[in-house]
Amino acid sequence: MITCFIKYEIDPFKKDAFEIYARNWGQAIPRCGADLIGYFAPHEGSVTTAYGVYTLPSLAAYEDYKKRLAADPLGKENYEFAKAERFIMREDRIFLKLASAPHGALKTF
Repeated sequence: MITCFIKYEIDPFKKDAFEIYARNWGQAIPRCGADLIGYFAPHEGSVTTAYGVYTLPSLAAYEDYKKRLAADPLGKENYEFAKAERFIMREDRIFLKLASAPHGALKTF
């Protein structure tokens, strides 16, 4: 399993547009085959940093997923929305694998 972390630098005056973008991915990403953990918009601290996080079985599965997402009607619409509104100033993507599993049980007090 791999996890894709997308770090966004967004226009702080267009946070509402980013949140619309995030909600759209909340529908399209799972439909196209990735397990969406979530999109995270600025709340406290930085007003320009946002994240998107999802998992896939492998990089090969990611390549197939990208094709499905590019062909998905909402996916296409969301790409065009971001392009037209220009709220994303920078986007960096990294793929990581979980190294800490198995996790211990949560201690209760």
